Amino acid sequence: MLGLRCIVGDLRAGGRLLRSLPHIQKTSMSSLSPQSRPIRLPLPPRLPQVTRRCLNSSASSAKLKLRTRLAVTLLFGGGLLAVWWYVHSEKQQKLRQQRVEQLQQVALGQGTFSLLDHRGQRRTKKDFLGSWVLLYFGFTHCPDICPDELDKLSAVVTALDQDASLPPIQPLFITVDPERDDVEALARYVKDFHPRLIGLTGTEEEVKHAGRDYRVYASPGPKDEDGDYIVDHTILIYLISPDGLFLDYYNRMKNQEQISESVRNHINNYVRLSAES
Repeated sequence: MLGLRCIVGDLRAGGRLLRSLPHIQKTSMSSLSPQSRPIRLPLPPRLPQVTRRCLNSSASSAKLKLRTRLAVTLLFGGGLLAVWWYVHSEKQQKLRQQRVEQLQQVALGQGTFSLLDHRGQRRTKKDFLGSWVLLYFGFTHCPDICPDELDKLSAVVTALDQDASLPPIQPLFITVDPERDDVEALARYVKDFHPRLIGLTGTEEEVKHAGRDYRVYASPGPKDEDGDYIVDHTILIYLISPDGLFLDYYNRMKNQEQISESVRNHINNYVRLSAES
């Protein structure tokens, strides 16, 4: 009996010892300094499966909305660009039509001419329709101005010939001195300039008629002891379109580069419009 009591007493003591252990551990941990305590990192929260599905769905929806906005923006921008281009084209066409009407009102070169070229062949304005023409009025006995202007005209034609995208330019020279500039005199004169240069002459009335169409002023001066004289005349190079319309003119102040650039721009911006339209 005494032994049984000892065993039970030991068990009770052991139980009390076991119950005291958590208290001891807590007390021992609390007695440690903050620097000596172990650090416990919190575990990341685990999202529920339903929440993860909602986030994925929201991301897909955002991407779809972004693509839709981009598509709408591109379509809207493309539509605006197409409208602008249409309005711009219509405006340019209207400006060109107004330009033709203005040129028709100016009435330069509206008539026709019938003259002899430096080979003795009859040539009219219709022979040059469809070609770009640079036209100069002068005379073969001109001491310096006419040769200088024809040299410049020839240089312009040569420069433009080097651009394969441009049509060939036809240079023309019409005399204002038919009394001395017959076919033979023109043949000797034009060979010193561009090989395509065509010289034109005729009777006094035919030459005056051609000059009036371009409002060319020409007045022979008094003759000297040798019968020589100077003709005072308009000094301009005319640009004629393939429709036979006067488009531009160049005075002595315009150099070769400026004239070449101007002619090139006229050709590139040209839309064929009949002179009768």
